[in-house]
Amino acid sequence: MEEYLTLLSFGPNGWGDEILLGTKMTVGLALATLPVGFILGLMVALAKRSQEPSLRAAANVYTTIFRGLPELLTLFLVYYGVQILVQSAVQYFGYEHFEVNAFVAGMVALALVFSSYASEAFLSAFKAIPQGQYEGAYALGISRTKTFWLVIFPQLIRLSLAALNNLWLVLLKDTALVSIIGLNDLIRYSNTAARVSKEPFLFFSVACAIYLVLAMLSSVGLSRIEKWANRGEVSK
Repeated sequence: MEEYLTLLSFGPNGWGDEILLGTKMTVGLALATLPVGFILGLMVALAKRSQEPSLRAAANVYTTIFRGLPELLTLFLVYYGVQILVQSAVQYFGYEHFEVNAFVAGMVALALVFSSYASEAFLSAFKAIPQGQYEGAYALGISRTKTFWLVIFPQLIRLSLAALNNLWLVLLKDTALVSIIGLNDLIRYSNTAARVSKEPFLFFSVACAIYLVLAMLSSVGLSRIEKWANRGEVSK
């Protein structure tokens, strides 16, 4: 037991500092991805509701691709594929080397996947909003833009909140994939510690416990947000 406590301690004799840094990176990546994926998902949902056929087709292709591809393959395509494309472009202008930041690549890849699922959540929420909400706002002389932001958008968030909560938990777990491209997240530090100390069960168990704690804290926070969002609902 003392040996395990030493391995998990902070300082030069333990891996506590690295595990903490990895946890911060994991949470930071998830929090950075969330607003990007949220905005992209909303834009895709709006495109699917557009009267322009080309926008609807493009949005449908987008969601089909990124919901159909495994998250790991999407990560590889963004990290290596974009790197090759940008490298070719910068060489044309006389630069010799360009490397995609692993954090940015992970954020973009996870945001693409998150937004493809979030768009479906938003689309379902749009369908649940009565058409009379739009007509009533227009009858009062409210513009389409103000109608969306003042009347539709608050209801949209409330109706899609349960689905978005689940997507956040999935996103939090999917951050583990970025260790493959060299980002020093919780999984990568845990793997390094397990390999060096030859105690894989200990460090991977600690990583599991940290993910479970993050998920439980998220569930508590999201439940309170959902309760606050539904505070005006009449209980049956």
